[in-house]
Amino acid sequence: MFTILIIEDDNALRSGLEFDLAAEGYNVVTAENGRTALERLDSADIALMDVNLPDTEGFELCREIKNKKNIPVIFLTCRDLEADELNGFNSGADDYITKPFSLPVLRKRISAVLKRNEVLGDVYSDGFLTVDFTKLTASAGGKNISFTPTEYKLLNIFIKSKGSVLTRQILLEKLWDGKGNFVDEHTLTVNINRIRGKIEDDDHKYIKTVYGIGYVWNGENQ
Repeated sequence: MFTILIIEDDNALRSGLEFDLAAEGYNVVTAENGRTALERLDSADIALMDVNLPDTEGFELCREIKNKKNIPVIFLTCRDLEADELNGFNSGADDYITKPFSLPVLRKRISAVLKRNEVLGDVYSDGFLTVDFTKLTASAGGKNISFTPTEYKLLNIFIKSKGSVLTRQILLEKLWDGKGNFVDEHTLTVNINRIRGKIEDDDHKYIKTVYGIGYVWNGENQ
């Protein structure tokens, strides 16, 4: 069950959103300002926030959230100028919704963002490779590895689909960043090659290329 952090200083709107999203089955945590939001960030899987907050501007808070815990962020605001929307996406937001809004549409947008981001969790370990998708740490052969957010996302997709062929198109769709930007074919190839370079050696092979189709995660020693 996902936890949504609602950051909104309007008491009536905050309470209404909390009631509606809780009824949809989400855990809901609320904050009326940026300071409280950062204090309650640890439990959140996604943040739904206004731009106009009493102690900070939402764009700056979004950057702080992304730096502290890289979770999806959706702006829900009356700031409807194109410049504001661009500022929202430039600050790291995954979606930007202007008021007034439809609750059914908002619920669909939240669900879509969560699906696109495939909120990471759990630990993969096979004795050689260990990846903690919650703490975003990894090691291979006892040596620590550093992955980029895109590489972690790719690893998560591969591991969850072990044994299944993932076409390049499927991978590209799953790596959509929610800002209208798509990872291109060249970038996908570069990221996969970087992952291979970090986790594979002569005795440990994980990602198999299915020529003309895509890739498959076979696991260690395959």
